[in-house]
Amino acid sequence: MRLSQMHLRTLREVPNEAEIPSHVLLLRSGMIRKQVSGVYGFMNMGWRSVRKIEQIVREEMDASGAQEICMSAIQPAELWEESGRWNAYGPELWRIKDRNGRDFCLGPTHEEVFTDLIRNDISSYRQMPLMLYQIQTKYRDEARPRFGLIRSREFIMKDCYSFDTDAEGLDRSYGLMYDAYTRIFQRCGLDCRPVEADTGAIGGSNSHEFTALSEIGESEIAYCDKCGMAATTERAACVDAPAQEETEPLPLEKVYTPGTKTIEEVADYLKLDTTQTIKALLFVTYDGEGRENGYTAAFVRGDRELNMTKLVNALGIAEHQIEFADEEKMGAATGCVGGFTGPIGLHDCTVVVDSELPGLKNLCAGACEEDHHFINVNYGRDYTGDIVTDLKTLKEGDPCPVCGAPVRHTRGIEVGQIFKLGTKYSESMNARYVDENQQEKPVVMGCYGIGVTRTLAAVVEQHHDEDGIIWPVSVAPYHVIVTLVKPADETQTAVAEQIYAELQQAGVETLLDDRRERPGVKFKDADLMGIPVRITVGKLAGEGKVEYKLRREKDRRELTVQDAIAEAVGLINAERRGQ
Repeated sequence: MRLSQMHLRTLREVPNEAEIPSHVLLLRSGMIRKQVSGVYGFMNMGWRSVRKIEQIVREEMDASGAQEICMSAIQPAELWEESGRWNAYGPELWRIKDRNGRDFCLGPTHEEVFTDLIRNDISSYRQMPLMLYQIQTKYRDEARPRFGLIRSREFIMKDCYSFDTDAEGLDRSYGLMYDAYTRIFQRCGLDCRPVEADTGAIGGSNSHEFTALSEIGESEIAYCDKCGMAATTERAACVDAPAQEETEPLPLEKVYTPGTKTIEEVADYLKLDTTQTIKALLFVTYDGEGRENGYTAAFVRGDRELNMTKLVNALGIAEHQIEFADEEKMGAATGCVGGFTGPIGLHDCTVVVDSELPGLKNLCAGACEEDHHFINVNYGRDYTGDIVTDLKTLKEGDPCPVCGAPVRHTRGIEVGQIFKLGTKYSESMNARYVDENQQEKPVVMGCYGIGVTRTLAAVVEQHHDEDGIIWPVSVAPYHVIVTLVKPADETQTAVAEQIYAELQQAGVETLLDDRRERPGVKFKDADLMGIPVRITVGKLAGEGKVEYKLRREKDRRELTVQDAIAEAVGLINAERRGQ
């Protein structure tokens, strides 16, 4: 492709709304174009890279035995009502009506549609196992779209669904997808870590998130160097402090603690360690229609951080169905007192207690009375919980839940996630088959998603420098850029055209920068666009020499025309074979 004929608009200034490198560089290089908040169009080169990621995904899906289909992004509300997710999914579900007032949504995912397809098409165990996938535009009405393609309202996703007769079959399908995902992200050039994850709005029993390591990532990962444990902090189990079985409970005592509303203030006032205190967090919950349906008080040890995902899962609600309570309003209904709430004396609310509190003795907690706390609070004697479960966030340095070694933390971008759905959707939507004994059973399902456009952004996050993008060969929009310094020079033009023609004949995707621009502009654009190999045709063209440079390296070399062509072809072919 000749740049003089390409629709290309690069930017020298950083767009105001761009906050992270991938957003900045994809906009500046002209690969994406913002339409409205959270919605982007893809220009020539950006779309070429998207299609290359899609092709890698397609090849690995096909090799795993999955079959590609394409279902509509417009989904009828009735299917979501059958599964119970029409209200449970939350405000991110992009709801629309047709001219007759019938409810639809723009699909954020397709579990309901694929389950509906299978319940109409599968009746016998002989028709399984089966895996179907699609690569399609999806929609989520994000409240705060941010970071460009990382969290957008419209995005391209590959979603795959497996259908098996039993749990063992699901394990095999899940393993096939796990291995395929590992290969996909390696081929895309990503440093990616699979970690245990929460199933969220998709549901099911088990899940792994494939996370591209990046400091700007929204996923926080806890991992152990000793045993290899890795999980999102949403999902990671915590080790309870050892139970104080030898410690004798002391008499409960109410003490005056004026103005001590925080854990640190009360611990300092009473000369206690924060590990000897109980922290209260107060919430109001809502039903699927958005109506208030009760209050919740959650209690953890004073030095711990509450894990909201664990609390939501314990309550069996969606994330959008809970928020921090108005303390004054909740106090009138339950007896809590802002800054002085404890588990003793509460009423008319759900009490959720972290699993380590029952084993600890003689703790300090709010007395549900202004300026007062209780000391020597003991579980069972002084209070109990409606739910007792792990509510803690696994922090860096905490013991690994598998081997006990200190865990470490890092951040990453979720680029893919796989789920064992089991019979969550087949039971609710009556997708059943007849087994070899003529017994009717629910189909066992798995779900496997990859964010194609998010993967594009993750590649840029991991592969860039201060000058621009550094594309891996596998997903680069073009492999080589031939920069013609002086288009008016007949010798330079002839050499550039020769290189351009021979590279294309060898199957190397090549750009020829034949624009009548200053050399500095061309070099800056080449670095910004991140094409893996640059061959510069300049003043040495009359001697049959050119400048050869890899985008990922600083050094430049003078080579003969034929040596430059041979090196470029050899490098591109070698890296393509290594995918």
